[in-house]
Amino acid sequence: MSNSHPIKVIAVTGGKGGVGKSSITLNLAVAIADKNRKVLLLDADLGLANIDVMLGLKAPRNLTHVLEGQCRLEDILLEGPSGLKIVPASSGTQKMSQLSLAENAGIIQSFSELSDNVDYLFIDTAAGISDNVLSFLQASQDIVLVVCDEPTSIADSYALMKILSQKFNRKRFRVIANMAHSPADGKRVFSKITKVADKFLDVSLDFVGMIPFDDNIRKAIKKQKPLVHLTPRSPASVAIKNISNKVINWRVPNVPQGNIEFFMERLLNNKKMTVENI
Repeated sequence: MSNSHPIKVIAVTGGKGGVGKSSITLNLAVAIADKNRKVLLLDADLGLANIDVMLGLKAPRNLTHVLEGQCRLEDILLEGPSGLKIVPASSGTQKMSQLSLAENAGIIQSFSELSDNVDYLFIDTAAGISDNVLSFLQASQDIVLVVCDEPTSIADSYALMKILSQKFNRKRFRVIANMAHSPADGKRVFSKITKVADKFLDVSLDFVGMIPFDDNIRKAIKKQKPLVHLTPRSPASVAIKNISNKVINWRVPNVPQGNIEFFMERLLNNKKMTVENI
């Protein structure tokens, strides 16, 4: 199979928990799948996986079973709304951080076999700044920070940018202001984090948009349905769809940077380097 199909790899993260990161990742992925794009969503919260739960799906097998040679990657894929494919998380981070060379090659090959069937790969990271989170972020082409108007959210997002920029030379971050009370409120949140970043970091921030506080988000989670399908005209749904239009226009890199195997090689090399430095 040819591995020349360009793929956009986007990691969505948030520094702290409770900022709505997973809900945004899922609904963005569904909104883009609705545009007849082939979307793969990797649940990278290896300790507290929740994407399958948010959709009411059961994952009898996950990435750990692929690593152990019990099945192929395509055997664990879950079918989500609008043809969205989901890679359920493994049960812990230790296995992923201690792969043998054979396992490295095997997982890269597993992902590369899907290359011609994917336009977008979304990575829903865990909260925090663990080595596992940093590895996924380093390997991705675009990093999207989900930020709320809370001091802890802004501080944790700043800490994440500081590590990625100073240690790993990542200089560009995209920002979504979530649970904003108005467009002005969303821009105010972006202004707060921009001022801190401009003062202390050599980075560039891109305001992707704001998502308003919307009670329908909680309802969608309870009903285990994507918000953009359950209440397509709700304020948050409209905002997510607007953001998805922007994401569609983000540049897709040329080969080989646009291949899934390139992402996996970077991811696993980053994990190997992290382990060697302990």
